[in-house]
Amino acid sequence: MSRLRVINLGLPKSGTTTLARALRKSGLHVADHRIKKVQTGDRALHGRFVGEVMYDGYFLRGDPLHGLEDFDGFAEINALRPPRSIWPQFDFGLLAAIRALHPGARFLATWRPPEAISDSMLRWSNLGTERLPAADIPGLPAGYGVTTRERETWIAGHYAALDGFFAGAGDYLRIDVSAADAPMRIGGFLGREMPWWGKSNVNPVNVAEGEDRA
Repeated sequence: MSRLRVINLGLPKSGTTTLARALRKSGLHVADHRIKKVQTGDRALHGRFVGEVMYDGYFLRGDPLHGLEDFDGFAEINALRPPRSIWPQFDFGLLAAIRALHPGARFLATWRPPEAISDSMLRWSNLGTERLPAADIPGLPAGYGVTTRERETWIAGHYAALDGFFAGAGDYLRIDVSAADAPMRIGGFLGREMPWWGKSNVNPVNVAEGEDRA
């Protein structure tokens, strides 16, 4: 039986940190955004962004998961730390390579309504106010993403593209993280019990919209 690998294709502020914790509670070894020293004995990976390692594997070895053998799951795979802007969840060539080389891979897309993700991005440090508009991102070139409409259009387009790419496939699940049955659906999809589900990395409610908390 092929090894289970879980790759989340959801955007930032779509429930990625909640998913990371839930997958860890289910017994999977998970990397989330950036690899920490305590997560692997491979010093070459310490401090590196998950998406960066995926692209190294994809372009240099032909396998996006090369070098990530220590990990069963990847909860957030993008990185936006200028000058780096890395978004494997938009790259269908890279995703196709994972599907071809790792038949046990399962692709999740954590989802919330675009207006909720957009609002959360705006209130999370300088993500929505500075980093998104300044960066070149697939579907959101530099200079866009300043307005709510632009962000919501980009967010909705990403999930629509994923749904189209994986249409009818059994290795993909878009999941509303606020749904009461979310842990049951994820557990059934992965064939694992999800003993924990909740909220992690929540925006403070008293932060004014657009305020920089970094």
